[in-house]
Amino acid sequence: MFDKKQKSYTDLLGKTNRIVEGTTIKGDIISQADFRLDGNLIGNFQSAGKIVIGPAGSVVGDIVCKNADIEGKFEGKIQVTEVLNVKAKASIHGEVSVGKLSVEPGADFTASCAMKTNIKNQNSNNGQQNSK
Repeated sequence: MFDKKQKSYTDLLGKTNRIVEGTTIKGDIISQADFRLDGNLIGNFQSAGKIVIGPAGSVVGDIVCKNADIEGKFEGKIQVTEVLNVKAKASIHGEVSVGKLSVEPGADFTASCAMKTNIKNQNSNNGQQNSK
């Protein structure tokens, strides 16, 4: 009767992790929740949610996430299972693997790009077909 799964603290608050402008992190970040980066990350980022790299933000390293909005600078490999939004002031250099890609005019998109519609199914099922 009361078998509802308890929501996590983050889900209840609806908050997003945030690194503010002027902060530099050297190392890897692993998060289940959404993340906004207005500072600098030198390292890898992994999330089951969304990352937003603000206009002052930068990442040098690899990113694996569900969704991403990039307005700042990114250099490395990025794998987005759903949608990558590249804003007009963004600068991306490296390798991109996405489900869907949106690039605004004016963005610096200097990357190899592979669009894979079944990235999510391949990762969660190790290549097995999704049986819904």
